[in-house]
Amino acid sequence: MILFGYRIPNFFSLIIWGCLWELVGQSKITYFVPSLSEILKAFLEIYNTEVFLKALLETAYALVSGLFFAIFIGIPLGVLMGKNRIIDECLLPWVNIFLSAPLTALVPVLMVLFGFGLKSIIITTTLFAIWIIMLNARAGVLQINRSLVEMANSYGAKSIDAFFKIYIWAALPEILSGVRIGFIRAVKGVIIGQLLISIVGFGELFEIYSSNFLMAHFWSIIFVLFTAAFILAEILSWLERKFSYYASKR
Repeated sequence: MILFGYRIPNFFSLIIWGCLWELVGQSKITYFVPSLSEILKAFLEIYNTEVFLKALLETAYALVSGLFFAIFIGIPLGVLMGKNRIIDECLLPWVNIFLSAPLTALVPVLMVLFGFGLKSIIITTTLFAIWIIMLNARAGVLQINRSLVEMANSYGAKSIDAFFKIYIWAALPEILSGVRIGFIRAVKGVIIGQLLISIVGFGELFEIYSSNFLMAHFWSIIFVLFTAAFILAEILSWLERKFSYYASKR
């Protein structure tokens, strides 16, 4: 961002919004929006408590597990969709339906099928992330230079060799883009699962703090989630840019 001829870092806007938030909180316009200083003080009170650490581990475990299954299943299926027309025609309508549908409506169905435990939360997280990963992997394969595949075939490469040595690597920028967006959707999925299926992890803390009107503590948990999601998304975005350069050179 350029301001008065000077380049301003992108995060500078966050500082401006933070100052505005602090002014609104200090003015006591509404009880539900405490100042940032109060939120920071509340976070320092809870960050090393057993309850917070337990909630953090439960949420991280569900998020990582759900995202792992979304990547492990979504990338191969997406590559196959881009590689095989029949598979693409069979799966693409369902992928588009689930990507555009309100997945929160499926949570009661998952509760009936898989119970009220951690399994349902992980499946919910997976369902939130997998569809965009599949679509991006498919898009990456469709953009592959066909001469790479023809060259592999001319050298007698097997299908499994082409799958792992050409399709995956050449489509890697789009795959990483899908993983980044899928990660953001997975964060939403794990919180929705913890709120609706089983009140555990950060979902439990949200319930406790909101029901007791501990708004500073409530917002501190939200900021922890937002900060962690932003940092990890930026890391994935950096990797995406690196591999985009690599793929263009290939």
